[in-house]
Amino acid sequence: MLLAVLLAVLGLAVLAACGASTAATSTATGPGGGASVSDAADLAPSSASTDLDLIAVDQLPPEGVGTLRLIASNGPFPFAKDGVTFQNREGILPQQKSDFYREYTVITPGSSDRGARRIIGGADGSRFYTDDHYSSFREVVSGVSS
Repeated sequence: MLLAVLLAVLGLAVLAACGASTAATSTATGPGGGASVSDAADLAPSSASTDLDLIAVDQLPPEGVGTLRLIASNGPFPFAKDGVTFQNREGILPQQKSDFYREYTVITPGSSDRGARRIIGGADGSRFYTDDHYSSFREVVSGVSS
């Protein structure tokens, strides 16, 4: 566990040294910790593709916006498991082929491990957020959440 934390810190330091935004930093987010309107359009679709509850990019925690930015720039990611296939065993997300979904860690401040928060990315650009380790999901959209 200590090794994972050290690797995460090292990964974040490399990102900071490269001038990239990090998943743990809110300085690259807009007012209130969210993404700016123009930024949000690049991070998630403008409209929903499912009947799941919605969450707008600017309503995600700052670390969630950071994770979306890392996904958009194709990393580098702070955890080795970021980008692995999400199997959708819970069946909450729409059924797709086995390698359609990828999972990414949303860093939880104060957590000694990856925590429970994730962004699931679909091959079609869809994005889903869970803060309870896959028990529920909200679809991430760039517009206003309902």
